[in-house]
Amino acid sequence: MKGNKFGAHRVIEPQGALPQAAWKIDNDMTKLYSNEIICDVISLNIDSASFTQIKEACESDEQRIKDMVMDIVTERGKQQNPVTGSGGMFIGEVAYIGEDLKDRDLKVGDKIASLVSLSLTPLKIESIDKVNMDIDRLDVTAKAVLFESGIYAKLPDDMSNELALAALDVAGAPAQTAKLVKPGDSVLILGAGGKSGILCGYEAKKRAGPTGKVVCQVRRESQIAELIELGSADEVIVSDAHRPVELTEMALAANGGREFDIAICCVNVENCEMSAILPVRDGGVVYFFSMATSFTKAALGAEGVGKDVTMIVGNGYTKDHAEITLWELRENKKIRDYFDRKYL
Repeated sequence: MKGNKFGAHRVIEPQGALPQAAWKIDNDMTKLYSNEIICDVISLNIDSASFTQIKEACESDEQRIKDMVMDIVTERGKQQNPVTGSGGMFIGEVAYIGEDLKDRDLKVGDKIASLVSLSLTPLKIESIDKVNMDIDRLDVTAKAVLFESGIYAKLPDDMSNELALAALDVAGAPAQTAKLVKPGDSVLILGAGGKSGILCGYEAKKRAGPTGKVVCQVRRESQIAELIELGSADEVIVSDAHRPVELTEMALAANGGREFDIAICCVNVENCEMSAILPVRDGGVVYFFSMATSFTKAALGAEGVGKDVTMIVGNGYTKDHAEITLWELRENKKIRDYFDRKYL
């Protein structure tokens, strides 16, 4: 049997919705559709905003985290945090390829990373074997479905699965940065100490060139030297993204008193929208990669302070995003070594 290209055939509630917007989807892995791929899942990378919320709700208790994730997937058929609405991604081994997809450059046994969100991916978890608390990763025994429209990347041979997963989890951010930043631009990156922030900073510096400037915001003094050494920042400020006036003053001082052309928001907590908007010039761009963003707060907040800026939703997909992000790790040995140390 053949399903809908976008996965609508798996939607249980409400009928007529697509899988991401649906409350509940069908995660029965015994149903074999001719235009689906089923994978044996090795690891789930929960997106940072979602994992932070889960961790706080469970007071960092490993068993409670396991129970909460199992409850979400059992109830909804997918890993979609009911508070943040976001999911994450998985790596796994291809177990079944539907007849209609046999022409793809893929075979049973290939290891792949999903490049679509867990918030729309049918998922059946048998067990959660380990919670990697510091890197937002769950090692699992599970199965997941990729729809005909779903995108994925074969795991590369020249790096570990864990390294590839860590980078591909945020692949949309540096690739969008590559599209947005032009030579001579001044760029502000909020939440610059995480995976997406480090990769965005490096890509921004490369694209802005010697006449541009990249200022990064972090929460801890210890991160300053690290970001400079990795090649992800020209200057680093230590500030709280919940305090937009204070952060803006510090950011503008680091940029010679000038407003920024572009701000990229990679924070994983709520209520940081105005810290990305205030420092940007009229006609500039604010790119919200963070899934903790409230676009209502961003839109009304920009209106409230009279900022005529273009605000971009953090689409996790852009053309060639997997290739761009993996190339950054190949190109910058310092970042690759840092990811190897932190995410293995």
